[in-house]
Amino acid sequence: MNGTTQNTSAAFCAELVRTHDFDNYATTLFAPLRCRRALLALYAFNVEIVRVREQITQPLPGEIRLQWWIDMVSSTGHGGVEGNPVAAELLLAIRDHGLPVELLSRLIEAHQFDLYNDPMPDMTALERYLGDTSCALFSLASRVVGHRSEEADHLARHAGLADGIARVIAKFGFDVSRRQSYVPLPLLEQHGVDLEQMFAGRDTSSLRVAIGKLADEARSHLEVALGLLPNLPPQSRGVYLPLALARRALNDVTGPDINPFVPRPVSRLRILWTMWRASRTRPFRG
Repeated sequence: MNGTTQNTSAAFCAELVRTHDFDNYATTLFAPLRCRRALLALYAFNVEIVRVREQITQPLPGEIRLQWWIDMVSSTGHGGVEGNPVAAELLLAIRDHGLPVELLSRLIEAHQFDLYNDPMPDMTALERYLGDTSCALFSLASRVVGHRSEEADHLARHAGLADGIARVIAKFGFDVSRRQSYVPLPLLEQHGVDLEQMFAGRDTSSLRVAIGKLADEARSHLEVALGLLPNLPPQSRGVYLPLALARRALNDVTGPDINPFVPRPVSRLRILWTMWRASRTRPFRG
């Protein structure tokens, strides 16, 4: 691949992340310059995997697309990689930063759950799903900026669970509109949530309590993650800036005027402002 093609592929990834995952796009603006291209490749890859569910109407085509990515990262099938800028950039990131293929493969496999409308069986299943998706993404990003250790993986797990649960709550209305729920089924049943009313978009006090309990779980992981963050070198902490957004989101999910079905969009300016402020404070700055 020549230099012009590489630059085009890198620009494609940057635009893809900027358009579909501005939170992580903003994260790259606070990362060391030498790491930004690989981070954008990683986040663009994640965008491609997450968007598979939105681009299909039946599970089988989604399974085929995900399998292509599994084969690609596993080097068992590189057909079409030259024509796929995200795949090409991801392969460069894997090569240049030693990203573990196992983590990437598990991330893809975990998103097979998205293709079906099965309920999330329990909290253990949700933690496993987020462990292979949100937590893995933090772990991979941490490796890109040069920090890899058991301590870093422990931080990535708590960060991923906090951020992942916050995203589950933020996307709740969109997910249930297509009869999909990532809120653990026993949690809904424990608080007497009527699933048909929930899928019909009816706001109830029992549903608010269940979501509030899920938010409490995320806050506990967030507290642990922020406590562990100062153990990382300052230059490695920027990839965890989405925690500042998760903290703000979790503070906004309860209250008498909060309808769990109504999205609460955050402007790009607010995202940048929140991250910038956080980057200048402990525990991100050191």
